[in-house]
Amino acid sequence: MHSRRRFLIQLVPAAGLLAVSPRLLAAAEKASEKDPTAAALGYKLDTSKVDKAKFPKHAATQQCSNCMLYQGKPADAFAPCPALGNKLVAGKGWCSAWVKKA
Repeated sequence: MHSRRRFLIQLVPAAGLLAVSPRLLAAAEKASEKDPTAAALGYKLDTSKVDKAKFPKHAATQQCSNCMLYQGKPADAFAPCPALGNKLVAGKGWCSAWVKKA
């Protein structure tokens, strides 16, 4: 009986870890400019590298870190973005899904 209780006590935290780990692994992947979704959105690691002919509404002051979708602090180098499947995007990056943070 003592070993069954111990097993159940150890099982609960392990099950929680298994439920969380896929999210952590997915969020840890950096978005690539070559990823199909990123390419479709014109994602660039550096906002100064955006093709102005393709995205005429882009402004140099627009970057991921001041976008409403950016899931990190403005000073974070990388943070998850729901527009790119919660992959990590560069704080100094940009894509056409950019929306000014309120």
